[in-house]
Amino acid sequence: MTELATKIGEIADTINDFKDTYGARLSEVERHLARMRIPANDNCNSDEFSPGHALAATEAFKQLDGGRMRGRASVEMAAITSGVGTVGAGTSAGTSLVPGHRVPGIVTPAERAFTVRDLIAPGKTGLASIEYVKETGYTNNARPVTEGQTKPTSDLTFNMVTAPVRTIAHLFDASLQILADAPTLASYIDVRATYGLKLKEEDQLLWGSGAGQNLHGILPQATTFNTGLRKVGDTKIDLLRRAILQVRQAEYRASGIVLHPDDVADIETTKDDHGRYIYINVVEGGNNRIWKLPIVETTAMPTGEFAVGAWNIAAQVFDRQQAVLEVSTEHADNFAKNMCTFRAEERLALAVYRPESFVHGEFDLST
Repeated sequence: MTELATKIGEIADTINDFKDTYGARLSEVERHLARMRIPANDNCNSDEFSPGHALAATEAFKQLDGGRMRGRASVEMAAITSGVGTVGAGTSAGTSLVPGHRVPGIVTPAERAFTVRDLIAPGKTGLASIEYVKETGYTNNARPVTEGQTKPTSDLTFNMVTAPVRTIAHLFDASLQILADAPTLASYIDVRATYGLKLKEEDQLLWGSGAGQNLHGILPQATTFNTGLRKVGDTKIDLLRRAILQVRQAEYRASGIVLHPDDVADIETTKDDHGRYIYINVVEGGNNRIWKLPIVETTAMPTGEFAVGAWNIAAQVFDRQQAVLEVSTEHADNFAKNMCTFRAEERLALAVYRPESFVHGEFDLST
């Protein structure tokens, strides 16, 4: 019994020595593992991304029983380290052991703000073209007459105008595997494809030549600014008011102004003789309006040019088919290559009822 008691005492001393030496370290390891974050990735096993969790999952570590048992636990680092590839190839620049900080989403390039369409009256059609009767001439011979006198005859002439529906479209090819591995990529393609249509649409609404499959845009039909309205010393602000007057002289009331952002900046920074801004309060900013009309900023308008018009009544956009995104494997050799093709397209027509209500000109303050 004496020998047994001595052995028990030695075992107890050994356990106490182990606790004093390693217990605190193991407790610290447990606290550290609890604080470790696992990168959020729905497509990956979290144990593959955290060496701490991989270590805690081993049988050797579990047998240590929180420091109450002797032993050693380890894990092969190669088992939790992925191969390294280039970011351009679709893999992270860091290894899974030391992953890179992934910013959610995809960084898009700068996009143009679309506002020209907002100025134009909207419409819909279910046919392939828009037809409208346009008055092309009016001879007004009305005058006072005496009783019994033959009344004068005035004259009206008309013309049938046709605005055909045009299609704006483009394609994107993509790998089916990539789409399966990156489910958000399809929605990203949808956004970018629609943006591409709207980008071309705005150019067509303003500048379409009418030749081939192009819309007949507003500015090629617009009236040229009457430079005879200029006055000595006119600023850009003054010239816009002269253009508004020209629209009014055509018996229309202007509803908006289209400018390049550079010209908007020049107008906003115009100062009086005392160096004070005359258009805007720099501290508070202000509404993007001038002469009571909204200003549309777009890079589709060249620097140094302007367009003023009765956009809301003198032109109309008819949507035959709004932007639609479709996907199919039945294109070229997509099936053999495990590819798919996205197609984005829209169909629309533009009717410009009164070209004379639009005035297009250049600032050219040197003259």
